[in-house]
Amino acid sequence: MPRNRRLAAAGVTAAAISLLASACTGSNDAGATDDASKDTTITFWHGWNAPGEVKAIQANVAAFEKAHPNIHVKVVGGLNDDKINQAVRAGGSKAPDVVSSFSTNNVGQFCSSKSFIDLNPFLKKDKIDPAKTFPKTMNEYTQYQGNQCTLPLLGDAYGLYYNKTAFDAAGIKEAPKTWSQFLADAKTLTKTKGDSFEQLGFMPTYHGYESTTEHYFGQWSPTYFDASGKSNIAKDPALVKGFTEQKKLVDELGGFSKLEKFRSGFGDEWGAKHPFQTGQVAMQLDGEWRLGMTQDAKVKFEVGVAPLPVPDDQADQYGKGYVTGTIVGIPATSTKQNAAWELVKFMTTNTDAVVNFANAIHNVPSTFEALKSPKLKYDPRFKTFLDIAQNAHSTTTPASPNGGAYLVSIQNLGFAFEKGKQKDLQAGLQQTATEIDKAIEQAK
Repeated sequence: MPRNRRLAAAGVTAAAISLLASACTGSNDAGATDDASKDTTITFWHGWNAPGEVKAIQANVAAFEKAHPNIHVKVVGGLNDDKINQAVRAGGSKAPDVVSSFSTNNVGQFCSSKSFIDLNPFLKKDKIDPAKTFPKTMNEYTQYQGNQCTLPLLGDAYGLYYNKTAFDAAGIKEAPKTWSQFLADAKTLTKTKGDSFEQLGFMPTYHGYESTTEHYFGQWSPTYFDASGKSNIAKDPALVKGFTEQKKLVDELGGFSKLEKFRSGFGDEWGAKHPFQTGQVAMQLDGEWRLGMTQDAKVKFEVGVAPLPVPDDQADQYGKGYVTGTIVGIPATSTKQNAAWELVKFMTTNTDAVVNFANAIHNVPSTFEALKSPKLKYDPRFKTFLDIAQNAHSTTTPASPNGGAYLVSIQNLGFAFEKGKQKDLQAGLQQTATEIDKAIEQAK
């Protein structure tokens, strides 16, 4: 089952922004005075709600309680970030001591507002080096300006799914590795039918499933902010190239209107009638969860998995991809931070705990040791995502004090550019950069 990744892709809601901005902050070590060796109960909030996921997190907590018989964990699931933010703001005895969130975009807010404590003192005390423990991208998206206010709890890596049966029929021998090969294959695999399509090589529009700007542009390795924290999107050629290549895909595969009309007939992203699973689309940008979903849907073709193609001038970096995941942290309002840290440490750094959880919900392990553990069980094709997660060139999106608002601004430019509403890309990038800077300044 995929996790509720919509939260991350859509950025952060205005409600969440205002709640975090006014959250009780306190000092980062205000609650680190409890004795974790004594009998105590802590509360853990998470967002998983599918039966298999809930069972997996309960098993993880049970293993922790067995290893720490004096620490009892009250688990509350199915919670989104709005509810988490409200609880953190209110504090009190019913507030959580440990929180996991699917919204990596919120890390900048959690850290800059100090609504989550900096875990660096705990890591240092237990001699845990995040750079040596977690893959580069996962370490990056769990901190902001040196404040490690969250840690990774399993990850998501994005790659390319392709219909090997359709590839064989079209005479294509292997998955495309460069963007020019990707465009050529997408055109070869596209079969028109009247004013629509019998089969589309790839759905490139930004309303297509998972084809957001950050997922696309990760292959160009953009620098979203400069050293001073100002938006860099109008200065970095990677953004121009990313926007331009996506627009080229849209134009050469039939044009925006024709593609969107075809897309309107797609089934639900999380159901059996997903367009890749029905054969309507021959290639799909997606996360590791799609592999299990194709198996559950009993698709009628052979499914191939590969990294997403890279720009032609970065062919030597083939194998990289965009990486995100679940985060876990300790709210500053917790009065049991030492006991809470024991749970966070167990879930994020205990190799067996990470491996067992990854095996149970089919996500990417979030430590180097877990990624190479012989206990890790997976379909051979799943190794593509394990490799992407560890690739030194893989990317993520940086934290910002107002969450994922800057990604929403960039995505809005993408919507306007692909449909031809914004014709001057450079002017659009400059306007968007100004919009991003003003929003961040206001948040500060």
